[in-house]
Amino acid sequence: MILDDIIQHKQKEIAELKQRFPEKRLIEALEENLTKRDVRSFARAIGSGRGTNIIAEIKKASPSHGLIREDFNPLMIAELYELGGAKALSVLTETKYFLGRPSYLKTIRKVTKLPILRKDFILEPYQVYESSILSADAILLIACILSEQELFKLIQLAKKLGMDALVEVHSEEDLLKALAAKAEIIGINNRNLMTLEVNIKTAEHLLPKIPKGKIVVAESGFEKREEIDYYRSLGVHAFLIGTSLMRSNDILSKLKSLKGHDA
Repeated sequence: MILDDIIQHKQKEIAELKQRFPEKRLIEALEENLTKRDVRSFARAIGSGRGTNIIAEIKKASPSHGLIREDFNPLMIAELYELGGAKALSVLTETKYFLGRPSYLKTIRKVTKLPILRKDFILEPYQVYESSILSADAILLIACILSEQELFKLIQLAKKLGMDALVEVHSEEDLLKALAAKAEIIGINNRNLMTLEVNIKTAEHLLPKIPKGKIVVAESGFEKREEIDYYRSLGVHAFLIGTSLMRSNDILSKLKSLKGHDA
C-alpha cells in the first residue's frame, strides 16, 4: 500500500536526519531563529467567511498522478498564486513521492507575503522543530497516521512554536480523533489515502459532524467554481487546491476562474 511505503521511507529519512543533525542541536538552532522570523497567521488568512479562500498548492508530482508539472518553477508559481488572490500557499516538501524539497519553504517565503503550510508526512516532534526553522507558518498533520495522543502533542508543539496545525481527516474515526486532540483547523480530504481515489462527497458527509467554531478546509478534487460555491454554502471556510492548478497551462486564469466573482 502506497501510504505504508511513504511512512516507512519517511521514518528512515527522519532517522538519517537525526544522525546528521541531532534534535538537541535542532532545538538550539530554533531558539536563535524564533526571534527573527516574521509571523504570518495561516488561521487568520483562511478563516474568514468573506470571499473564496483558496490555499493554492505547489507540487511537482504525486503518487496518484505521477509527474504533474514538467516546467516546475516554485518561485514563479508562488508569485502567480499571490497575484491571483490565493489566501495561503501549501508547499509539498516530501522528496521521494512528491518530488518536493524542504528548502522550498524558505526560498518561496522570500517572494511572497502569504502564509505557508508545510505539507508533508509529519510523524514526530523533530519534524515540527524543523518546520519552524524552515519558516513554515503551519504544518499538515494527518489523523490516520497518528494516534490521538501524538496528534495532541504535535498540535500543542506547533502552537508553542508559533505555527498553526491543519489536521487532515477522511473518515468519522479520523474526525473524532482530531476533535479529541483539540484541532482548531480541520481539513476534510476527499482523497482516500489508502486507495488514492477521490470522492468529492466525503466533505459533504463529514461537515455536519464538525462543531461550530472550527475552521474547515475542503481538500482534493475541486475543478469547478460550482463545486466551490456548493461547499461554501455548507460552511467550508477554505479550499486546498493543487492538481487542477498545477496541470493548467495558465495558472493565473485557472485560479481566477476558481475564485469566480471573488477574483
